[in-house]
Amino acid sequence: MQINNSLHPNDLSTKLNRFWELSGQKIRLIENEYDGTKGSPVFTVAGKYTTRGWTEWTQGFQFGSAIVQFDATNETDFLEMGRQKTLRVMAPHISHIGVHDHGFNNVSTYGNLLRLMREGRIPENEWETNFYELALKISGAVQASRWTPVKNGGFISSFNGPHSLFVDTIRSCRALVLSHALGHVFQGEGDAKINLLERALQHIKATADYSVFYGEGRDTYDIWGRTAHESVFNVKDGNFRCPNSQQGYSGFTTWTRGLAWAMCGFAEELEWLATRDDAELEPFSGRSAIEAYMLKAATATCDFYIEHTPTDGIPYWDTGAPNLHRLGDYLNRPAEPYNDFEPVDSSAAAIGAQGLLRLGKYLTDQGNSDAGKRYYQAGLTVLDTLFDEPYLSTNPAHQGLLLHSIYHQPNGWDYVPPGSRIANGESSMWGDYHIREVALYLQRIIRNEPYYTFFNCLPQ
Repeated sequence: MQINNSLHPNDLSTKLNRFWELSGQKIRLIENEYDGTKGSPVFTVAGKYTTRGWTEWTQGFQFGSAIVQFDATNETDFLEMGRQKTLRVMAPHISHIGVHDHGFNNVSTYGNLLRLMREGRIPENEWETNFYELALKISGAVQASRWTPVKNGGFISSFNGPHSLFVDTIRSCRALVLSHALGHVFQGEGDAKINLLERALQHIKATADYSVFYGEGRDTYDIWGRTAHESVFNVKDGNFRCPNSQQGYSGFTTWTRGLAWAMCGFAEELEWLATRDDAELEPFSGRSAIEAYMLKAATATCDFYIEHTPTDGIPYWDTGAPNLHRLGDYLNRPAEPYNDFEPVDSSAAAIGAQGLLRLGKYLTDQGNSDAGKRYYQAGLTVLDTLFDEPYLSTNPAHQGLLLHSIYHQPNGWDYVPPGSRIANGESSMWGDYHIREVALYLQRIIRNEPYYTFFNCLPQ
């Protein structure tokens, strides 16, 4: 990347205003045109959202987008849309024992609604507050029940089964820490009490240890900050077996959306950790040790992103994709979404930008302003690109907001338009949600409003 060190958040104000106008149009377009009986909208085909899924992991992003849109614009019809859809549709996601996506679905809906109440953005009433709190309490406990013990800890298993640790799931740790912070008691056989904070920290540690590489010789392809999408374990003896990938090119290359999940997840958990008392963390090796492995993983992944992404901050879908070499010196020029060889993934950029901004602010607040500025300016550089064409969708008939998102390149699920050799020009529900989320994050900074975090929904 070529980091623009002269960018200031206010420089993006005009682009943000245009962004929210387009965002509202897209939400209304989906509401009016999409057939919800087909399942959750996942990604677009020729500009229209369709469903294609392993699980219903994107529904919370759909309704969460409406809630975030209200937060940014004060247009109450979006609030009611998100609130009513959450009430009517999201209950099955709270008790879903078969997925690792609770932090996606439920924190994006129930969590955002509760946050708006805590922040005084919408009127607070006891019944509604209790309803959202209960949803978050149970969601975190159900997520924690997908537990695989391994040597020196354990992890939340992916929907692939108990052997499988996905790097994505670090963002679902939000569900566990919220449930814990809201005072929930998770119980197992014989009324055994299971500490949700302990499970969250063990999962974060497993992700840092096995999903992130640090150039310390784990394998031939071990370099600072690269990630594996999936880590595979022997569930009988708890031993790690190998890296793997479901949506990337291989277990020995870096699928950039997985990298972005790690960047964002570690950074926001560091922010949450800074709000907790030392005594709460002492039973789990203490603040210093916990912060050390989280910060190492956050900085490593953000460094890798900066070093292995084209100049404008938009990555290709996998840093080891087999045809990248045919693009020549692709890292030293802007990404090319309409090339003939390998797709870019704008959704990875939207998720990763939030990680860069949060890590930058965290380090600055900790007194490390030089490093903090590097990551923060990198995040602004990415957003300066994403909030404009060819990534911002301006076609009024296209239901997507963020163009050039990739779902599953190895499986060939993404739409290749006529005349093109690769997938491009389409959107995803996770990409659209996360570009809205990071836009809200930035807008609040510009307007000197309360700093946006997932844990603003907790009592102050």
